[in-house]
Amino acid sequence: MQTLPHTSQVAPSHKGLPLVGNTWHFVRDPLGFLLDLQGQYERLVRVNVLGRDITVLLTAEDAKYVLQENNRNYHKSEAYKILAIFLGNGLLNSEGDFWRRQRKLAQPAFYKQRLALMTDMMVHETQVLLAEWKKHDHNLARDITADMLSLTLNIVTKALFSTDVGDRVAGISGALNDIMHYSDNALKSFINIPLKYPTPGNLRYLNAVKKVEGLIYDIINTRRSESARNPDARYDDLLDMLLHARDEETGEGMSDKQVRDEVTTIFMAGHETTANALSWALYVLAQHPKVQKRLREEVVRVVGNEGVPTFESARQLGYTLQVVQEVMRLYPPAWMVGRRTLTPDYIGGYVIKPDSYVLVSPYVLHRHPDYWQEPEVFNPDRFAPEAVKERPTYAYIPFGGGPRMCIGNNFALLEMQVVLALLVRDFDIQLLYPGQRVESEPMVTLRPKASLRLKVRGVR
Repeated sequence: MQTLPHTSQVAPSHKGLPLVGNTWHFVRDPLGFLLDLQGQYERLVRVNVLGRDITVLLTAEDAKYVLQENNRNYHKSEAYKILAIFLGNGLLNSEGDFWRRQRKLAQPAFYKQRLALMTDMMVHETQVLLAEWKKHDHNLARDITADMLSLTLNIVTKALFSTDVGDRVAGISGALNDIMHYSDNALKSFINIPLKYPTPGNLRYLNAVKKVEGLIYDIINTRRSESARNPDARYDDLLDMLLHARDEETGEGMSDKQVRDEVTTIFMAGHETTANALSWALYVLAQHPKVQKRLREEVVRVVGNEGVPTFESARQLGYTLQVVQEVMRLYPPAWMVGRRTLTPDYIGGYVIKPDSYVLVSPYVLHRHPDYWQEPEVFNPDRFAPEAVKERPTYAYIPFGGGPRMCIGNNFALLEMQVVLALLVRDFDIQLLYPGQRVESEPMVTLRPKASLRLKVRGVR
């Protein structure tokens, strides 16, 4: 923890418009606005967005302080309350001792031995998509966004439930999209109409929540009933781990509500974010055929023309992992992390008042010229082992940092390695036309704006 200097100096404030402050600029182009702040201020700056005074941190040093060194003084910001309407009190939103208990109970579900069991499932689901691509003629234009959303939905469903609920889960993809759109609109609005009022938007959201929640509770109840009939019955999936997790001190497990909240959080985080990252990866590889060729050569060298990645061989796909890491540098799905102070603090000599808002943007840190040479250029060699050692750890935080780093980070990295290795080995990913450009849409997650379409052409 930092030594607190005796000062009441407040951070510099970014000039805004009367009444609305910086809201219009932030809502219109949040990524551009944050990058402009980075170019104008050295360490941190205060902005006014939606009537809230927010301190934006611009350096890896201060991000580390808030997310790791003094993390207990920085709880989740108000924005997470919007997400909590649907996600409940899962790991993303819970705080304090309850969060620490839940994290400890859920952590074994993501140990390496569990990931090893899931690798074959990731391969199988990717092969299903490959078979679909191979049915069609070469140079087929695919809706990559839809393909990746469907693929990651299938993977997280099998990881969570293992049993065949694929048809039922596929039917809620529209509901998941409605929930994400509602959350994004609520985060950007001055005034949110309470859900008790039956506006079209509220009704659409509530119906979507009911549909998703009903399915998850139904699966949990079915599993509980099976366990009651046969206490020795076990499944190799995350739901089984959550249902059988026990507190070491009290011996207590999770209630159905707690399991529901954790399953829902994993479900959403393991679907939307990974799909976006994979979509961006294929888009960037289409722009860089030499990188794509190098990745393909590594995959063929490690697993052959007909083999598939295993948990062990994935460790040898070093360049493939570097590609994934560089994609997540440029397009971190969680592009913004908000915190709220509990007690007074000081950052960089400036006072941070209690109950005030602090914002860390991985998108901005990942483009900071002090840490990244030519930050807008796609270059996987930035993540060669010798290059990584030269950078501050918190210059790169696609999964957050500190004790609240995403619990599924290793699952996501392995999944993206497996998927990219198989897709790129068998298909050449190409732009629809020279110079094709895809804009970013910073919603709850950073996704391609509109559907991303690319050509996929078999290489064998």
